[in-house]
Amino acid sequence: MCGRYNLITDAEALVDFFDITRSGLDASWSEPHYNLAPGQPVPVVRAGPVGRELVPARWGLVPHWSKESRPKYSTINARAETVAEKPAYREAFRRKRCLIPATGFYEWKHTGEGKNPYHIRLAGGGLFAFAGLWDHWPKGDEGFDSCSIIVTDANAAMRPVHERMPVILNPALYNAWLNPAHGNRAQLQSMLVPWTGALEIYPVSQRVNSPKHNDAGCIRPVEAS
Repeated sequence: MCGRYNLITDAEALVDFFDITRSGLDASWSEPHYNLAPGQPVPVVRAGPVGRELVPARWGLVPHWSKESRPKYSTINARAETVAEKPAYREAFRRKRCLIPATGFYEWKHTGEGKNPYHIRLAGGGLFAFAGLWDHWPKGDEGFDSCSIIVTDANAAMRPVHERMPVILNPALYNAWLNPAHGNRAQLQSMLVPWTGALEIYPVSQRVNSPKHNDAGCIRPVEAS
């Protein structure tokens, strides 16, 4: 499960890191985003006509064939084990794979006293990408793009906090993942594994619980309860 994440960088850094040819982001992405939540527009990297493009997509995938602009069931996450089979994701998995840039994500640990949020990022910080899917919903006046983050089993570092984690894709796999002509299902699913690199995991305050809070307080460490 991944229900919140952050992107603490600027648009120029995104363009450089992901080798972007065309960016459709507006000026707001030059500011850090500490608490991105489902239903909000988020940047995605995908294959374009002349290279990689960076565009906004609503978090919560809406298949192009959906009659409604908001599916009945949550589509913010797609399970790696079933992403190639589930009707909501299987066509996007075949032809509309994307990268979802991030600098960290949040997970909630269940305790006897409730749920405590944790911040997870790469050791030393920095940009990375979740494996994602996108689709375009063509109905309505203009239609819109939407996306989903693929999740898998937690690695050993994450397991004390939660049993699942988003797929952090190895940068060496970016080209293959984004290539819409890559149709080998087994090879694609072999990319959707728990992260093997080092992670920094630490508790943060309940401030992150509300998407109204979008500031550095969301990632500030607190003492574990």
